[in-house]
Amino acid sequence: MAPIDPHSFTDSTHPLTTHIALTLYFDFSSSIIHATALLTLQNPCTGPLSLDTRSLIIHKILDPETLTPLPFTISSSEHPINGRHLTVSLNNHSSILILYSTSPSSSALQWLSPPQTFKKIHPFVYTQCQSIHARSVFPCQDTPAARICYSAKLNVPRQLSTVMSARHCNHRDPVGSDLDGVLTKEATEFGFDLKSLWCEEGRVVEEFVMEQPIPPYLFAFAVGELGFREVGPRTRVYSEAVDGVLDAAAREFAGTEEMMRQAERLFGEYDWERFDLLVLPPSFPYGGMENPRMVFLTPTVIKGDASGAQVVAHELAHSWTGNLITNKNNEHFWLNEGFTTYAERRIVEVVQGEDIAALNVGIGWRGLNEEMERFKDNMEFTKLKNNQEGVDPDDVYSQVPYEKGFQFLWRIERQIGRPAFDEFLKKYIATFKFKSIDTETFLDFLKANVPGIEKEIDLQQWTEGTGIPPDAHEPVSDLYTKIVSLANDFKLGRMPREDEVCDWKGQEWELYLENLSKAVEASQVIALDARYRLSESKDYEVKVAFLQLAISSKCRDYYGEVEKTLKEVGRMKYLRPLYSGLVQGAGKDEEKILAKRVFAEARECYHPIAQGVVEAILAKHV
Repeated sequence: MAPIDPHSFTDSTHPLTTHIALTLYFDFSSSIIHATALLTLQNPCTGPLSLDTRSLIIHKILDPETLTPLPFTISSSEHPINGRHLTVSLNNHSSILILYSTSPSSSALQWLSPPQTFKKIHPFVYTQCQSIHARSVFPCQDTPAARICYSAKLNVPRQLSTVMSARHCNHRDPVGSDLDGVLTKEATEFGFDLKSLWCEEGRVVEEFVMEQPIPPYLFAFAVGELGFREVGPRTRVYSEAVDGVLDAAAREFAGTEEMMRQAERLFGEYDWERFDLLVLPPSFPYGGMENPRMVFLTPTVIKGDASGAQVVAHELAHSWTGNLITNKNNEHFWLNEGFTTYAERRIVEVVQGEDIAALNVGIGWRGLNEEMERFKDNMEFTKLKNNQEGVDPDDVYSQVPYEKGFQFLWRIERQIGRPAFDEFLKKYIATFKFKSIDTETFLDFLKANVPGIEKEIDLQQWTEGTGIPPDAHEPVSDLYTKIVSLANDFKLGRMPREDEVCDWKGQEWELYLENLSKAVEASQVIALDARYRLSESKDYEVKVAFLQLAISSKCRDYYGEVEKTLKEVGRMKYLRPLYSGLVQGAGKDEEKILAKRVFAEARECYHPIAQGVVEAILAKHV
């Protein structure tokens, strides 16, 4: 094999897939999708073709022209990170048809029973395919290097709605001909009659098409009882059909069109036609996921003051950096996230002002320094370009690619000036759009377009060196300096006066709490909360930062609130520090017992990706 990605069985000597046509039958009673995938290759292939799978049952692989079976093998044991290696034997084939079923343990899919939803009437299912989980929804070359277009027919119960990271093109009754050219007359390839199930009363087919080539991790769908609100000419906000959630989301994201216009001014035309938003149930493991045309969001970004729109700014920026230009594999993840964090802050600066952008940079700077502490025993993951052979990308997911990547680009901007850097960015995006690239490709482009830059900035230290380079830059603004100064005063026993914090919103408090010493006394924590009620904040960034402080000071008065928080949200940004805080360090027996009990009780409400991350934390420390 000549692998092109440490997290994929894809072989560089094999042709890449260019298009996948899917038919998906959703069986909510068993948490299984019965499906077919028609893979089209960039050129005919003779010999083996390697594909990635995880938790899939492969029933049959056929020549789509003749429906005759093709020989295939699947590895008997599951690789702990990459799943199972599916090998198909081809003889001058340019397409193959795979009949398969998912399993309830699919790492990309979370099936929610009615009690786990807002309205508690209908079930819900959604995907999270980044980084390497698309292979648990359909067999594929699950690497960002293999960009695909796709079409999909989703057969779901009639009372449910469907959204995808694709253009919706039809809503209709199912017909048997949907499976023509897929199933033979006997229609028993699955061990049951899929055609009869497909055409059952009470089902509906939703059709989608994605005509632009995307990396497989951007494949996404959600099925549930959904409603929406129009918030702009190119944007609808979707969520479960609950008026309170929809209305709050519509208010929070009312400024989306203005952000889109500013982003287009900075980075060029928006290439994806629509920018719709789906607010998912609380179990969604990320703040946002930049699926093209249909961004997925955690409900924790609805804060009531429009500040949650900054997550939307980040996902919008991905429309250029990440979706248009993609890292070739996860070892170059900073190309997605460093550029997007830079782009997000440029949008925020225009829309919300320089002070708010500086606060963002400051919170990120604090987070970057904390990650250096987290990885002090494995500095490889403080590099922008790092070696992930044998490493699960979910386990080493961190702020490093975001914040160190941002700092690198900000350093280049300071060197050549913002006007020149803006021109460079536009040229970079236009040159590599719809391509997947690596760090070397970026550096070659940088040196070719900014002659002599390597004499001014140590590019190798920035991309391949560990730690934070000496020419990284803490932000400078009056507001930022004031907040950090007040945090330093707290160490000396001075709490901020009410007149000093009267106009603070969530970000100001978050920055303040992030800069407090973790060695404060429990009595100080209690006094701070008595005055400002931070443990009751509706802003989870503030609440979780405060609860981390309570845990580090062993202020057990707040452990009930820690438990409540761990049971009501599944966002890993909150789960990781709270569980880690409980179990890391000496003399934490009571906290470790609490963490194990809470996880046992909350586990089924977390997405499979989040379950795996918490299990890894507990396995290491408990």
